[in-house]
Amino acid sequence: MKNSLLRFFKTTCLLFLVSFYSNSQNNIQCKIETSLGDIIVELYPGKAPITVTNFMKYVDSNLYENSTFFRVCTPKNEAERDIKIEVIQGGSIDNSKSFDPIVLEITNNTNVLHKDGTISMARSSANTATSSFFICINDQPELDFGGKRHNDGLGFAAFGKVTKGMDIVLKIQSGENKNQRLLEPIIIKNITRL
Repeated sequence: MKNSLLRFFKTTCLLFLVSFYSNSQNNIQCKIETSLGDIIVELYPGKAPITVTNFMKYVDSNLYENSTFFRVCTPKNEAERDIKIEVIQGGSIDNSKSFDPIVLEITNNTNVLHKDGTISMARSSANTATSSFFICINDQPELDFGGKRHNDGLGFAAFGKVTKGMDIVLKIQSGENKNQRLLEPIIIKNITRL
């Protein structure tokens, strides 16, 4: 009995360690190098494979090089909206260089929610996301599946989180803007794998 319990305990611990190690090894680390400093993000290909694969195609092709963070949502410029959010948005590239839009991976399937520091894809209608992405400031549940920020209720495709550099995200958000467009967009020098 004692040996069985010990064997069970060792097996359970081993399975937990293998699972933890393989999950952490599958995540992808990227550096978003901006004119204000670096933002490090961790991406979850095991949870949002379509979205991460799409983002990494742009990263690996250096298509984010010299793009910008161009839009900020703040408590002040969102004051008139019924459903308010706080994000910074960037990564738009020339349409001629865009890959095909991707299928929307909804948050109730991926379990990657729009929490403080979450990185997610911008879109208009469903299945239209290409290169543009945003980073959440504070929790933004109205961007999840069933949220009311988008009238279709499908939410947005979250696929990772900031692990370092939220101070840079906040600096970008504090930039002077008109109608949510930064008067001086922040340069994304490049986004690279770590």
